[in-house]
Amino acid sequence: MKKNLITLFTLILTLVLHAQDGSERFYALMALQDAQELKKDFPNEVDILQTKRNEAAVYMTKKAGHELHERVLVHGPGYVYKPSLVDAITSLTEEKAVSSFPRMAFTITEDDLVNDAIDAVVTQNIEDHILELQGYGTRYHNRASASQAAVDLKAKWEAMATAYGRTDVSVRLYNHVSTNMPSVIMTIEGAEFPDEFVVVGGHLDSTSNQSNNNAPGADDDASGIATITEATRTLFEIGFVPKRTIEVMAYAAEEIGLVGSAEIADNYNDNNVNVISAVQFDMTNYNGSANDVSFITDYTNATLNAFLMQLLDHYNSDGDHPISYGTSLCNYGCSDHASWTSEGYMSSFPFEANFGQHNNTIHSAGDTFSVSGTADHAAKFTKLCAEYLIETAKSNGILAISDFPKDQYKLLVANKVLTYEVLNNAKAIEGISLFDISGKEVMSLAVNSNAGTISLANLATGLYVLNLQVANNTTYSKKIILK
Repeated sequence: MKKNLITLFTLILTLVLHAQDGSERFYALMALQDAQELKKDFPNEVDILQTKRNEAAVYMTKKAGHELHERVLVHGPGYVYKPSLVDAITSLTEEKAVSSFPRMAFTITEDDLVNDAIDAVVTQNIEDHILELQGYGTRYHNRASASQAAVDLKAKWEAMATAYGRTDVSVRLYNHVSTNMPSVIMTIEGAEFPDEFVVVGGHLDSTSNQSNNNAPGADDDASGIATITEATRTLFEIGFVPKRTIEVMAYAAEEIGLVGSAEIADNYNDNNVNVISAVQFDMTNYNGSANDVSFITDYTNATLNAFLMQLLDHYNSDGDHPISYGTSLCNYGCSDHASWTSEGYMSSFPFEANFGQHNNTIHSAGDTFSVSGTADHAAKFTKLCAEYLIETAKSNGILAISDFPKDQYKLLVANKVLTYEVLNNAKAIEGISLFDISGKEVMSLAVNSNAGTISLANLATGLYVLNLQVANNTTYSKKIILK
């Protein structure tokens, strides 16, 4: 006991003396080998507070953090920021919690919706979004442009939801304690199980070892943000309404130790939020390996990894959307998935290449879209993201409709006017009805002509299902959007 008190006193005294030396220091967790090498090369810049297995809790200067960043250019900052000594020691010594919620059985049941979604992916949208984010010049967390990027992304996501008439979507900024840059969270409320959450994310910030005023971050991680944005748009495009709540997250300050995602995951755990699983999309656009996707197998959940692989086997083993995959190791909590893992949630991290074969321009002024010149590789991750969201959140069935016979009936909606016409001597139309996304009938009309128009001006903007009743008790359904 006396020895422990002496050790604790020595530790506190050391930290007090360092606090008085005028350097900016912070607490973190990192790989033990990295901590030992840093301590050897920069003995006055880092203190190893405690170790456990292959990890170390440290107290270090920003200079040491920069040096570590340089050494682990494979991905992320090389450490996980902790706001206090207590947080650092506790995170190291306590066994990782396991979510108390029952684990959901992952199944593949939504073939028609998934195939519609992956057919709807537009690669040009991904390219445009990467270039848009690159255009800020830097998104380093303490620069004004980083916060502006978050505000602008919120507006972009809101406009996207509005364009598709999604009244079940909201977007908010999530303000943090350890950075002025906010994260951005888009929520698509679950129609049946709103308290069950399916999460995808990427980090919005960027960094550069040359100058954080010149950190374009096109691959790391504008590509991930563009990936999850386009995946969400495809869900809107096909009229997908989830049973479970979907949250799409653009995390702040990943590059200084997973700050944004750590605060969010900690808050969700403290408030007993039932996160079914979380998948991270961080660097998706550099095709550096034989396989398209490399699943990181450490600091992730094996069951969730296996499910994502099953999705690729089911939807992408051949045909129009082939995607190959393998596995790789990160050797530390190298992206925001680790924040969810540390809080006991299931997480996965599909990466653009095997570690060591990744984009070697990251964390530099050279991380621009021109390195790839195309968004084809990121489009593969967009398809995986859409598959995961649909098959995990599941459709509530309202908009899971059969194919509409376009060769028999013409239906157009413009300026809240519906135009209909019978084609090629098809069965006569006898009635038209509309249902909102909750399944409530909002309009029903008898029809006695083969062509005509119907005003929908009294209906709110949004997504609807139109039922076309034709002769012999046959009904066809089609999704429409009123703008």
